[in-house]
This record gives sequence, C-alpha cells and structure tokens, in this order.
Amino acid sequence: MTYRVGWIGCGRHAEQMLLPQLTRHDVELVAVCDINTEAAQKIGKRFGVAHVGTDYRALLDVPGLDVVGMAVGPTQHRDMAIAALERGCHVFMEKPTGANVADALAIQAAAQRAGKTVGVGFMKRFATANRMAHNVVKGQDFGAVAGFFGEYMTAPTYFSGNVDYTGFYLHHCVHYMDLVRYFVAPVLSVTVFRNEIAAGKQLIHVHFNFEGGAIGTVVMGTIQSRGTPMERLQIMGDHQRVEVNGVIEVNHFRNPPFKADDLDAALNDGVDTLSWKPNFTAAANEDFKGYNALFKAFFAQLGGVQTDLPTIGDGVEAMRVMAAMLEGIAQPGVNIPVQR
Repeated sequence: MTYRVGWIGCGRHAEQMLLPQLTRHDVELVAVCDINTEAAQKIGKRFGVAHVGTDYRALLDVPGLDVVGMAVGPTQHRDMAIAALERGCHVFMEKPTGANVADALAIQAAAQRAGKTVGVGFMKRFATANRMAHNVVKGQDFGAVAGFFGEYMTAPTYFSGNVDYTGFYLHHCVHYMDLVRYFVAPVLSVTVFRNEIAAGKQLIHVHFNFEGGAIGTVVMGTIQSRGTPMERLQIMGDHQRVEVNGVIEVNHFRNPPFKADDLDAALNDGVDTLSWKPNFTAAANEDFKGYNALFKAFFAQLGGVQTDLPTIGDGVEAMRVMAAMLEGIAQPGVNIPVQR
C-alpha cells in the first residue's frame, strides 16, 4: 500500500534526517507545511509536493491523507497530533510526546478514540549497532540483565539560549528514558546527582532501579564539544557484556579463558569477544542513526505486522521516567519513584 503523507515542520532536522529516510518507503508526500514559508517551499520543491503552506490546519484538510508526520516543538506535537488523529490519520511524531506526562496521555487518549497508531521518533532503538546489541541481550544465551550504563553528551553552545535546560531534557535526555526500558525493564525509581559548572553547562548522573532488580546509571550533560565522542552504552549480565560505542561499534564480551600459557590458543567462537563495525565504503546504507529502520517498523505496523515500533504508550512511559528525573534534579540524592 502506498501511504499518502502530510508533513508538518520543515526545519533542518526534517530536511536532513527524517524526510530523506521517509521517502525511501512506499509513500507519496502530498503536503508539507511550516510557519517559515521559505523552508516549506524548499522542501516542497525538493520532493515535488503539490500542497505547500504555512498552516497545519490547511494541511489536515488535504483529501486522502493516511499519515501525518511532524517534527515541531513539544506543545505543538500534542496539539497537532491530536488534530491529525481526530482527522482520522495515523501519526508519526518526533520525540518528545509533548512537554509533560499530561500531554503524552492526552495524545494516547486521542489515539485510542481514533483507533490509530502513533509512532514516536525514538530512533536510537533502531540504530544498527543498538539493534544488534538489543538482539544479543534479548537472546536466550545472554540471561538476565544485571546492569546498564549509558553516556550521552551534547555541547553547551547548542543550548546557550535555553539555560533552564528544557530543550536538553525534552529533545536529548528523553531518548534514554526510553532506551533504558527497551534494553532492561520498566523503571521503578530514579536518583539524580547534578553538577552545574556554569549557566547552561551541567552534568547529571541518573541512577535507575528497574523491575526485576537490575540497576543502571546514565551520565548526561551539556559540557562536551560535539566534536568529541558523544555516546556509549553498556549492558551487563552474568559473564556477559555488550558495549556500543558511538552507535557504530558493537563488542560482545563473554567468558574467555586465559591464553598466555596455552601455546595452542586461538579465537574460540563460544567464549571470545565478538566485534562489529560498519563498512562505510560499502554501497549499503548502514542506517547507523536508525531513522530508516524506524520508518520501516512504522509502516509495517500500519500494515498489520507487529513490530517493536515505539508508540505513544512508550512515549507516555518515557515522559513518566523523565518527570521522575526532573523531580530528582530538584532533590539531588533523593530516590524518586516513577508515578504510574
């Protein structure tokens, strides 16, 4: 089936990341809009779109829309998603699912009333390296997850005009509010420690307690240049550990024997480390950021195939963990339960 798509928000992220991957699938981009006329016209010309405008309400009136996609601000995500659902369309929305838990719940209620799917842009689930790590962790040989560690940084200049860190929390930290649950289990509570070295420059350590007893820590902050390594994660089990560095390298550590005294030592399939890196000289798109695979899961689910697409239910859970994290920032060192 070819899906007729209307898209709201034609900024740099949509232009460079989302729309090039969206249009690799069986879609017809029939309408775009942005409050910036020049941005909307640029996208309309590039993708040969018939309807180009500045008012999302006019976009929703375009006949025959199946899907409305959007990459706008948190509050606009809420209002526009609900309007699209009431129009009878499925929705793909970038994260976050609103500005708070109440916004996410409102979108969820609208999706349930409409009987439509809301896919959420938690593309880190689908980055090739993260995907491989998840498959290893959820395989029968890995066993129960005992611990999770993550690191996710961005530059202070990125938030120089947003020193209350709202953008950092909602557009960046929210990824890991979803990813920890995806790799481990639902989060029961969080404890936060924070060091603000100057306005707009902070470092936070968020400690997680999961259902089933696993523990985890994610280090996030705005005190590193975007030219440095920004991200890594580690999932640990019993004599098992998977590490992902920079979303493009996977290492799976098992239980190798010492080899120094074994003259016949070799690399053994069952116990030695497995490693993977993409070959960027190959023609295939490795999809290291995960947007293409995310859209593939979205459209497969619209077609009736069950996938692990992050939906509005996942968005609600991520925002609940985010709310606990924000409360923890206000009360450093205090264990904050996740409210459900």
